[in-house]
Order: sequence, then C-alpha cells, then structure tokens
Amino acid sequence: MAEFKTDIEIARAAKKKPIQEVGAKIGIPTEHLLPYGHDKAKISAEFIANARKNKDGKLILVTAINPTPAGEGKTTTTVGLGDGLNRIGKKAIVCIREASLGPNFGVKGGAAGGGYAQVVPMEDMNLHFTGDFHAITTAHNLLSALIDNHIYWGNELGIDTRRVVWRRVMDMNDRALRQINCSLGGVANGFPREAGFDITVASEVMAILCLATDLKDLEKRLGDIIVAYRRDKTAVYARDLKADGAMAVLLKDAVQPNLVQTLENNPAFVHGGPFANIAHGCNSVVATTTALKLADYVVTEAGFGADLGAEKFFDIKCRKAGLKPAAAVIVATVRAMKMNGGVKKEELGKENVEAVKKGCANLGRHIENVKQFGVPVVVAMNHFVSDTDAEIAAMKDYVASMGAEAILCKHWAKGSAGIEELAHKVVQLAESGASQFSPLYPDEMKLFDKIDTIVKRIYRGSEAIADKSVRDQLHAWEQAGYGHLPVCMAKTQYSFSTDPNLRGAPVDHVVPVREVRLAAGAGFIVAICGEIMTMPGLPRAPSSEKIFLNEQGQIEGLF
Repeated sequence: MAEFKTDIEIARAAKKKPIQEVGAKIGIPTEHLLPYGHDKAKISAEFIANARKNKDGKLILVTAINPTPAGEGKTTTTVGLGDGLNRIGKKAIVCIREASLGPNFGVKGGAAGGGYAQVVPMEDMNLHFTGDFHAITTAHNLLSALIDNHIYWGNELGIDTRRVVWRRVMDMNDRALRQINCSLGGVANGFPREAGFDITVASEVMAILCLATDLKDLEKRLGDIIVAYRRDKTAVYARDLKADGAMAVLLKDAVQPNLVQTLENNPAFVHGGPFANIAHGCNSVVATTTALKLADYVVTEAGFGADLGAEKFFDIKCRKAGLKPAAAVIVATVRAMKMNGGVKKEELGKENVEAVKKGCANLGRHIENVKQFGVPVVVAMNHFVSDTDAEIAAMKDYVASMGAEAILCKHWAKGSAGIEELAHKVVQLAESGASQFSPLYPDEMKLFDKIDTIVKRIYRGSEAIADKSVRDQLHAWEQAGYGHLPVCMAKTQYSFSTDPNLRGAPVDHVVPVREVRLAAGAGFIVAICGEIMTMPGLPRAPSSEKIFLNEQGQIEGLF
C-alpha cells in the first residue's frame, strides 16, 4: 500500500514546483527570491521591509507532550496542519526550524516531517541547506578568534583571561571538545587558558539571528554580546573588539528566511534553529513575522514538549517580538500515552487502555500549562495503525475532561485529507477571539523569581535551588541593568523534572540550577539545570553509521 512507503521514498516521488511558483502563491515576485537551485530560495530584505505594512494573519503554535522513544510527530503535524488549512481554503504558511548536523548524525537522525506531511527538499534541509548554520558557526568563531588575538597583542581592554565567557562552537556532537585548554605550545600561540565548545545551535549568535528584526537590529545585538570580564568584573562587549560589523557581514544572507515547499506545494519558511533544551527552540522572528504579513494563518512549532518549547515561545519569542498567538495545538499519540503509563517500547503494539489513561496525566499537565498563557488549545492525536478504537476513545474522553478536544489526525498516511477536522477546529478557535495571551511573569520580576515561577507553575516542582554564587551572579546582572530579561531554562526535554527517566506528571520535585549565563545580545538569561549539556555527545551507535550514497548517488539512511 502506498501509505507504507518510507518517508524518503515519498519525498523522492514528490512533484516539486519551481520555487518561483511557490513564492508567487504568497505574493513574492521572482525578483525578490534569491534562488539556491530550483527548489529553495531566500527572500529579499527589501521585500520583507515592504511587506511590513500588510495586516497580520493569525499565529498558530504547534507544541507537544514530553518526547518519548514512541514518537510524537510534532513537525509532521505542523506541516500537515499547514497543508490542511490550505486544503480548506485558507492561505497558510508553515514556519519551522532548520536541522542541526549534530543530531542528524547522532541520535535523532534527519527530519522535516514524515509520511505525506513533509517539507522538501528533505536531504538539503538536513544537510548544508543554504549555508545559514555555517555562517553562524563562522561568525561565532570569528569573535572567539578576535578575543584571543586581542589578548595576544597586548590586551588593551584588560580582559581577565580567567573570565572569558565566550566559548567556541561547531555544528556536530563532540564530547571531547566540551572542556579544552587552548593557546598551548609556547609564546607564539598566545596565553594558555581553559576554554570549550558548544554546539552551533546553542550559540548566542543563533539566538540573536532568530530574535533580530532586521540586519540593523542584528548588528546591534551582536555588539551587545558580553565576551569576557575584567579583573574589576566590568563587562567586555563584542563591540569593544570591533567584531560586530564583520560578524554582521558574515550573517547578511543567513538572516533572510528560506522558502521551500510541502509535498502539496504549499509554502514553508525554514529558518534558524536554536536548540530547544538549551536555547529558546523557535524559528526566526523574521520568518514568522514576514509569514504573518503574507498569509491568513501561520503554523509554527516550538521545540520538544510544551514545558520547554511552548514556554520559551510564549515567554521569550512572543514577548520580544510582540506576537499574539491565536491558538495552540498539542501533539500526542496513543503510543506515547502508553509509554508514560509505564509500557515498554517493545510492548506498545498491544492494546492497553489502562496504560493510556494513566499516561494521559502528562498530556493533561501540558493542556493546563498552555491555558495558563491564555491561549485556547486543541489536542492533535497523531494516528498510528496500531491504535485501537478503545485506546483512542480513552484519550479523547480524558482530554474532554480537561475542557479541551482531541482530534484524530491521519496526515502521515493521507496528507491534508487526513487533518481537515483539525484545520476546521483551529480556524474556529482562532476566529473566536478567545486568545487572551499574556506571558507567565512580568519583566520587572527578579531573575531568580522568574526561574522559580517557571519551576512551580510549569514544571510543578516545589522550588528552584541554586548555590550562593549563582544567586549572586543573578543579583549582579540585575544591578547592571539586565533584571528585565526573560529566562531561558536549559533542562532535559524528557521530563517535567531534571531527571530524564521521571515520566508522567511528577510534582514537588526540586530543580537545581547549576549555572547561569547572560545572553545580553539575544536578550535572555540561560539557567542550566541538572545534567544538561550545551555540547551533546554521540551515542554508541550514531546515526552516521547508516548514512551513505547508493549506486544512484542518492543519500540513504539520513531519515
């Protein structure tokens, strides 16, 4: 049967339209598309600036329960819903993130949706695409090089080499680089110091690219990056090193959104990709705000479960960009409910209604949390062939008891035809004007209180705890004028707690804040909780082992 083709077989059989035709659908003339081949293009800055006078469409957030090895399909549902809205006569654009090479070759593998709800060209999007991530990596590491070069040539700014806070980055999982000593080998190589690498998607430059409104704002934010401190603990900024201009030059094309298409030839903006458990996990503000000027509906996603992605989307991206989401969709599966209910992965194919009911507590928590932001919510049940009628009914009944509706979606197998009911419901919620969106906490709240608010209201923990050094650091940043910034929680995606094995809906756990980082250019404070790593490692058997070129020169194993 056709519906059991693999994702890559479906993607290869896609009848793609020239990217100019896709752009024309949403009013982008050919001269404002900068093509990368036949099937992808960047949108010109001039067109984006002119579109700002248009009226805004409605913004729909797609989020999910905490991810499980059972699979949820958040991106698949985002793409499917975009196609579904177009199918019922609405002008809709999908806005998603670009893929990082680290996870592609590590655990996660590549992804741009699945089944008949995909964005193409899939291989390009999962590899080098239009070079945005390479540009971000290069701009970040230019700043790193300028710091050590400045120290080498006399250190006029008085940088305390023990207090250089700007690390290097690469877009690959490599645990050997988490902590390094650099400038070894004698006088000619500079002054030895401790340093380290993060993954590119955790870079503040990535966060800045995704939160900047235009090139001028980007350059200002790059200048605002704090790279080090002096002995008197005053900050040294990227602009003090005259780095902001050159960094902006490296990013001038990367800041422009990428236009591609779904399998049904509907427009999709794929741009930016901050890690969701480390950074803020949303695609770029430029892509989202531009799409809102060109469509009735913009469907975007936020990374991982709603406790991370949706919270950061609301508290960081929407707050910073003045966005007001009209509705939210929470993606869940019967399989994931069973896993949250204690069923092992290999047993998921067997009917277990009780486990579904037990596991629904995780979904219920996310429904409550999204409602806290004043946004109306619907649950998308991403269908698997092993789901039974009794399990589906149990999940629907539970969601109804939470004052929401769960709708069965078969977009993976049927494309837009399988998600029409959800599309109609989303339109109903969005048009009702029920959204009373507001962030979780006010700007003026103390920084540690913001962290504690998220822990108590979103994670349902008893409290956030931190050493005196962490609290003192937060207080110092408040004194320096950064107290109004939102907080970005770097935490495991697998649980409401900091223990990745604690599934379901735990309560009264303690959330330890190990370290805090100031992303002054991006405009948020990062609170690193538990054992989270800003440079992931590869698993024992990385995905890369199964990736190769076949006899026809096609890529195998990337999906």
